[in-house]
Amino acid sequence: MPLTMRRRVAVLAAAAGLALSLAACGDSDDPFEEDGGGDATATDGGEGGGDLTVGGANFTEMVIMQEMYAALLEDAGYSVDIQSVANREIYAPSLESGDIDIVPEYLATFAEYLNAAVNGPDAPADAPVATADAQETVEAARPLAEGLGLTILDPADAASQNAFAVSRQFADDNGLTTLSDLGALGEPIKLAAVEECPDRPFCEPGLESVYGIDIVDPPLATGFSTSETKQAVQRGDAQLGLVGTTDGTLDQFELVLLEDDQQLQLADNLVPVVNSEAAADEQIAEVLGQLAEVLTTEDLATLNAQVDAERQQAPDVAQAYLEEKGLL
Repeated sequence: MPLTMRRRVAVLAAAAGLALSLAACGDSDDPFEEDGGGDATATDGGEGGGDLTVGGANFTEMVIMQEMYAALLEDAGYSVDIQSVANREIYAPSLESGDIDIVPEYLATFAEYLNAAVNGPDAPADAPVATADAQETVEAARPLAEGLGLTILDPADAASQNAFAVSRQFADDNGLTTLSDLGALGEPIKLAAVEECPDRPFCEPGLESVYGIDIVDPPLATGFSTSETKQAVQRGDAQLGLVGTTDGTLDQFELVLLEDDQQLQLADNLVPVVNSEAAADEQIAEVLGQLAEVLTTEDLATLNAQVDAERQQAPDVAQAYLEEKGLL
């Protein structure tokens, strides 16, 4: 089925408790309930076919991932709908119930979501299960997922993590390629980041304790990977900015990422999470595993740039990438 024929259902939530509505949802009280959604997915014995619903959050990167999952599954003979919503708190219950069959997720973040759901809200702080190693994190998270009726498939190399960028000129002038290089520079560093950065272990405290970077307090409260953050570093108002590893617009601001060479950040690799009933169809794992084998962080940054900077459409970007990789 061509991408243009696929039905995408978008759900926007402005605040907790907002009444959600979906196009083509009829009078159902469940915003994720679709005719045939979640049915006939796990009983085909690997023959392909049946109806599947791919869901997840509705920001650029996740929309691209949803489109790639759907295109691969359609190519394998499934009929696929996409349901994008505001956040995990909305789509996760529908994934558990089977109203959504598959979502692209961030491994470490989802592992700690499961940890809190199974072991209580204090568990991520008191007994975290996510690490900087993707395989360790998968192994720790899978039993938690199984208890909620979910299956975590194999992750891609692509990881969408916190990252820190400097201007290309600053990097060139000081020979910087890693965060360790920046720490060894021994200069006071002004940071542009989220307001909560001084209290977050993977932000200012981690930069200081792991890398020995002398952060000048307070950081500029410009947000995560925002234009304001990138402009502050570009202008020299800050030497270091909090961005994402898959931000596709860094070149526009003449910024470069410094490698997290001591693995401060957790393994937020892209990973398919499947309702366990659907996961009984082993072909789903085989189909999505093709993407996991080729998708890199650099690829995902390029795809994001094509949508965010070049204003291409996510379905077209997804289709072109899969064709380029020989997956369609």
